Amino acid sequence: MKDSTKDFYLRVWDVVQMIPKGRVSSYGAIAKFLGTGRSSRMVGYAMNASHASESAVPAQRVVNRNGMLSGKHHFSSPERMREMLEQEGIEVVDDKVVRFEELFWDPAKELQSF
Repeated sequence: MKDSTKDFYLRVWDVVQMIPKGRVSSYGAIAKFLGTGRSSRMVGYAMNASHASESAVPAQRVVNRNGMLSGKHHFSSPERMREMLEQEGIEVVDDKVVRFEELFWDPAKELQSF
């Protein structure tokens, strides 16, 4: 992995670790917060690689812009992402976060400086 990619992943993981339990964010919101608004796909790649992080990264808390569990196939089973969110009190129906707008955590609004 190139150093620039690794650095980006580390920055993504740092933001994701700040998402509170019981809340979710999106790939695009994280990319925008990091100043790379067109890099939501790269945030997804960082989530897929989060198992390599030295500290726990709550990747289940990152969903797509519509609240869909688009990353579910990158967990140990397709159901695992949903199960982890439900353990945090987040209701998921048909692979979509219920009350997504209410539970959405926008790093640009929640974090003053990073």
